[in-house]
Amino acid sequence: MIFVTGDTHGGVDFAKLARFAQSRPGLTKDDYVIICGDFGGVWWDKTLKADLQPYEQLPFTVLFADGNHENFDLLYSMPERVWRGGRVHFVCPTVIHLMRGQVFELEGNKIFTFGGATSVDSAYRTQSFSWWSQEVPSQTEFEEGLKNLSKHGNRVDYIITHSCGQKALSLAPAGMLSRKRGVYPENIMLSRFEEEVSFKRWYFGHYHADCPIGERFRAVYNDVIPLGI
Repeated sequence: MIFVTGDTHGGVDFAKLARFAQSRPGLTKDDYVIICGDFGGVWWDKTLKADLQPYEQLPFTVLFADGNHENFDLLYSMPERVWRGGRVHFVCPTVIHLMRGQVFELEGNKIFTFGGATSVDSAYRTQSFSWWSQEVPSQTEFEEGLKNLSKHGNRVDYIITHSCGQKALSLAPAGMLSRKRGVYPENIMLSRFEEEVSFKRWYFGHYHADCPIGERFRAVYNDVIPLGI
């Protein structure tokens, strides 16, 4: 089975995964939970093993798109492979980073991933210590996403991102945007996918909200929901 949830921020919001694991005793490493950005478990090199241990001990495999709160220098130093049709970083055997602009074929589903977002608090952070410029998707990553989608006829089953496009923003409840107002480069990039790609559901984190938006978008944070809901 495949499930989707929102930001975990390393250990800060990890408890929801532990609770979910307890509620689903039949899950195995052949099942997947996808985190929609701000995984946060790859943060300090010297504590990486300890930080990842709670995730490795979960009964399922953890997949994640990156958010804006990741140590991208450390994340991008990890082994890159092609897995299920798309490029990934294997953080460890059962924690896998789904890179930007990729289409994965997982349990009969085509899943497009495009992580990244702008930190609205970057002015209060330190570059290459608590903030990394790679958080904002590049034009190269955007073009790779367009190219990979074209290979699949611009049709996928599900889209996993950290932020969202302008259509989703326009449909979202006003209170959901109170933390991160404005339109940023990634919102504009993601709008192109909204316009050109056929999909069933689009899931995103970033806004720390749990709610359906329109008929096909869903913001996730604390909920852990089956893919397709």
